[in-house]
Amino acid sequence: MLRTGEQYRDSIRDGRRVWINGERVQDITKHPMFKPMIDVRARIYDMAHDDATRDVMSYEENGERFSVGLKLPYTKDDWHAKRRATDTVLEDIGGVVTRVGDETAGEMWSLYDGQDILNEVDPRFSTNIRNHIHHVIKTDPFHVSANTDPKGDRSKRPQDQDPDMLLHVVKETDAGIIVRGAKYETAAAYANQAFTKPTIANWGNEAMSDYAVGFVCDFSSPNLRFIARTGFAGRAPARDYPLSNKFDEVETLVVYDNVLIPWENVLFYQHTKAATFIRATLHRYSAFAFVQRNLKLADMLIGAALWNVRQTGLEHQPAVQEKLATLACYREGINAHLTAAIADAEESPGGLLMPNQSLLMTGRVLACSQLHHMMHIARELCGGQICITPDVASFEDPEAGPWLDKFYTLNENWASEDRRKLLAYARDLLNSDYAGHRLTFQLFAQSPPFAHLAAVYRNFDWNEALRFTHKSAGLSDQVWGDKR
Repeated sequence: MLRTGEQYRDSIRDGRRVWINGERVQDITKHPMFKPMIDVRARIYDMAHDDATRDVMSYEENGERFSVGLKLPYTKDDWHAKRRATDTVLEDIGGVVTRVGDETAGEMWSLYDGQDILNEVDPRFSTNIRNHIHHVIKTDPFHVSANTDPKGDRSKRPQDQDPDMLLHVVKETDAGIIVRGAKYETAAAYANQAFTKPTIANWGNEAMSDYAVGFVCDFSSPNLRFIARTGFAGRAPARDYPLSNKFDEVETLVVYDNVLIPWENVLFYQHTKAATFIRATLHRYSAFAFVQRNLKLADMLIGAALWNVRQTGLEHQPAVQEKLATLACYREGINAHLTAAIADAEESPGGLLMPNQSLLMTGRVLACSQLHHMMHIARELCGGQICITPDVASFEDPEAGPWLDKFYTLNENWASEDRRKLLAYARDLLNSDYAGHRLTFQLFAQSPPFAHLAAVYRNFDWNEALRFTHKSAGLSDQVWGDKR
């Protein structure tokens, strides 16, 4: 049952308590800092109904249509379909958005693979995860992910400071569990629900903990408060900052003030083994959609840089070509990892088809660890004018405008307005507050860099390198010991 964009907008007009920029929001769908992204998400819903995109964005089963992005992956074709759908969205909206549901739904599939672990503590929990996955497929909500707590003093245990610094269970009732604390969640203020799970990765010897809790939270629940960071949209004219004004995915501190989570929404509780499993496998599916966004971001960097050097006649300079080739290597490196991850996909413990984990996780490290280098190369190629060009108001001023028109017109093909547009785009992509925010987001959105490398360590096949070196060096069999 596919939603329309307007049905989505209606679903978040539910009386939720949202604050941004020091004000209480009355209608989130109309607030200037939320509306651009809400409109983008609504457009994604409508694309599943439009004749031109319906068959890319949705599939038919038993006479009903469902979202491609939310479909459980069983075949390589499922992954190719997901990749096409994401590319179609980014092409349609003309930019990159990450937290729009297809990426975050995959995090629950990881828990689907851990049903045997959930059964150890309570068989109801494995039933709950299956039910929620199928509920998401059937009802098409805007589903996001809740990962990061405020944390507090990380040298101390949560119990040795304000316990609310990490989300935790404070009470059990017949109806469900009561939770307190807070989570930072991108897009939460305008989403329908979240898969909420712990941040802690090292539980020590604890087998039970009130902090080891995972659940699906309905954002229309009472006792939730949404305190968002100030958005970039509306701070400056859209013609000067075209990306900031359209693609800012606002992060929100969601405060759980004794919120009831019904038992049917609890996915695990007091079970540190389940919590450890989900932290170790959380991104085995969702990393694909995340890395795919980096591929489109690489295209934007290349496009902005290449148009700039063509404008100024520098495209054939060897030093310029070298830098463009470096950007191309970065882009194709990401592309190769995504393509190979599908080509060499592997069956998951739960019977799904997951992208090859070693290729996917090394691709994520490439995409995130090299992004700041690629942005700096793009800045070099765009030149210093991206940081000194006046805003559009000066170009339109009756006195200043003619001078700017004179100095920003390059030739008969490149008039000043096109030059200004490209420089404004490059400035917003590379130099603006939004650009810096986006860089940090890509670095931490799926856990910090050390966790990216830890995922590589867990998923890389070390045995093949050991086997060949063992043979090549002529080592004895006893060096394998018990680890062979």
